[in-house]
Amino acid sequence: MYANGSGKMPSLRRAERALSQEQALQILEDGELGVLATADAKGIPLATPLNYVCWNGAIYFHCAPVGHKLENLRVNAHVSFCVVGAARILPEALSTAYQSVIVKGRACLVEGEEKRQALAALLRRFGNPGASLGEECLGDTIDRTAVVRISIDDLCGKGAHLEVLSKE
Repeated sequence: MYANGSGKMPSLRRAERALSQEQALQILEDGELGVLATADAKGIPLATPLNYVCWNGAIYFHCAPVGHKLENLRVNAHVSFCVVGAARILPEALSTAYQSVIVKGRACLVEGEEKRQALAALLRRFGNPGASLGEECLGDTIDRTAVVRISIDDLCGKGAHLEVLSKE
């Protein structure tokens, strides 16, 4: 439940900065680093930067099979995920040119074929295209790696001074 009392994400305070769903999805798909926000059983937050891939309409990342992220997800699957597409400080305007996306969703561990395919998508995205890692890498690491899918419940993109970013 959001602070406005509804089951829906509140509208942006600066509505003129809203990006279209297409722009927001593009930033999410192009981004290489995102920040995952979780909370533990006591409500203590944890923000973790990580590499990810958008695949099959969801966000996937891999991690060790133990740790704070997974402990938090076991007690509360609701997460937020943030990606900054581009940013540039504009000192002359006391402002920042930026594009960002915030996702609200639910996270869960995946197994079997979905896990293998998600790892393959991560490998295609971040691996060395000239190296022959492929299936050998997956075979060696699949049992020692956890893969998490974030189902996207809400996607909100925001930006300012986009004309500055488009000139770069």
